[in-house]
Amino acid sequence: MPDGRKGLQDQVTPIGREALAFHNNILLTLCAVISAFVLALLLWVIFRYRRGANPTPSRNSHNTLIEVVWTLVPVLILVGIAIPSIRLLRHQYTPPPADVTVKITGHQWYWSYEYPDLGVSFDSNILKEPGDPTLKPGDRFRTDNDGPPLLAADERMVIPEGKVVKFIITADDVIHSFAVPAFWTKLDANPGQLNETWVKVDRPGVYFGQCSELCGARHGFMPINVEVVSQAQFEQWVASKGGSMSKPKPTQAAAAPAAAAAQPAPAGATVTPPATSQAAVAQN
Repeated sequence: MPDGRKGLQDQVTPIGREALAFHNNILLTLCAVISAFVLALLLWVIFRYRRGANPTPSRNSHNTLIEVVWTLVPVLILVGIAIPSIRLLRHQYTPPPADVTVKITGHQWYWSYEYPDLGVSFDSNILKEPGDPTLKPGDRFRTDNDGPPLLAADERMVIPEGKVVKFIITADDVIHSFAVPAFWTKLDANPGQLNETWVKVDRPGVYFGQCSELCGARHGFMPINVEVVSQAQFEQWVASKGGSMSKPKPTQAAAAPAAAAAQPAPAGATVTPPATSQAAVAQN
């Protein structure tokens, strides 16, 4: 974790909390129980069937009850895992209507973010350390306020708190992977393909991630910074980037051409009939 702790990060989305509870309460419990049972069985077999206690070994090769048990029990365990797994997948891949859409494009070796409905787009690159020999004079370098080393970026994706944000993820060169552990989000960015996921973050703050697919020499230098702010702060940020929260309603946009077509032509004006494909058919 960025703060030095080990284990899965605290989750700040409904999907992340559901998945974390499934991992901690069901999967880890099953792993512990099965591991303890197998270890106890192994120790019992080692002690009970050692050579000193069994100078003449048994010749039995089949036991119907044991064979039925070791077939049914794994099946029941898998069914018990499948039910919450399928429920989690259904919640993850049945997104509610999006309030904000962000198109994310992976490059070698930086990210591009575009808000198509708001008119905002920018690139995000890693911030170099103050002593980096490749740092040019006057260039911005990382400070503690930007984030940990190798995780701080010069531009952050900004999304509003408590809103459904749809991520459309792609790449323009090789396969990348957009991953933000606190959102329980990890999705490949494939050239020529659009992958989609969604988040609804209910806790303001700055969250870090990295490209999680080996994508070349500087794969480890593609940090992801997502800042979650209030709706008012988000609107101010959009305005500072030259975007706008207002967009034309589809009904108004469709009504404008229809109204223009319905207006009568001026007196004496020549009306040109609409073009059809009859001339092209005649020529053929």
